[in-house]
Amino acid sequence: MSAILEYILNISLYERLIVVAELLLIGVFVYAILTFLEGTRGERLFRGIIFVLVVGSLVLNLVVKTFDMTRIAYLYNGFLIAILVIAVAAFQPEIRRGLIRIGQARFFTSSPQQLSRSVEEIVTAVSQMAAERVGAIIVIPQQVALGEFIETGVRVDAKVTSELIRTIFHGGTVLHDMAMVIQADRIVAARVQLPLAEAGSRFGRLGSRHRAAVGVTTGSDAVVIVVSEETGIVSVASDGTLVRNISEAQLRRHLTTALVEVTPVLEKLGKLTRTESKEESIES
Repeated sequence: MSAILEYILNISLYERLIVVAELLLIGVFVYAILTFLEGTRGERLFRGIIFVLVVGSLVLNLVVKTFDMTRIAYLYNGFLIAILVIAVAAFQPEIRRGLIRIGQARFFTSSPQQLSRSVEEIVTAVSQMAAERVGAIIVIPQQVALGEFIETGVRVDAKVTSELIRTIFHGGTVLHDMAMVIQADRIVAARVQLPLAEAGSRFGRLGSRHRAAVGVTTGSDAVVIVVSEETGIVSVASDGTLVRNISEAQLRRHLTTALVEVTPVLEKLGKLTRTESKEESIES
């Protein structure tokens, strides 16, 4: 231990600055990856790998330079290559999701005018399906891509129109079951299978569409619209929370916000619902 401390004290100022710069770059890189993996199954695994690699590399470099243990350094380099291969295999879903996110980056998205048109098309379709009591669940991803779920469905890649949305959810079509995913002004996929909220949770008594809406928003920042087949009531889910009986005006206003930028949609919906309820009680 004293040899390691002596080595640190004897290195030049330039070498110290280089070490600090390297550590900062490593920190930024690790933080970026952890931010990307946040909320996924690979987050904890990556944290463990990074801890072992960073601590191991720092200690090993100091030991090798101090005691000239070149054979250990050679073995450690082989160990790093093996870890890299294992990491690629272990993080396949996250790597795939990252490539999808790159393809869906902001500079490839639609203009505000196109997004506004998409909002109107979605609101029109949802209102008509609610009036006709046609069950539907529409998922709108934001920053977190949902590639692992999209792959379970049928690729559509079509422009968002109210007619197409209603056609897909019509009971006579093969795509009406499960969810539709809309990204910007495109219908990405239909018949997408989503994870359900746990049966033992407070949402356990809800129907499968509402449980799926809560389930997918628990692990992502997506906004999900649900139309009840039994009652025609429109609900919106976000951050694992469900707000029911949303009006057309509320849906339009907050769907516009959700499509353009990341905001706490459910928080605003809840406040607005309580405000409107108070106004209705006062008027009555």
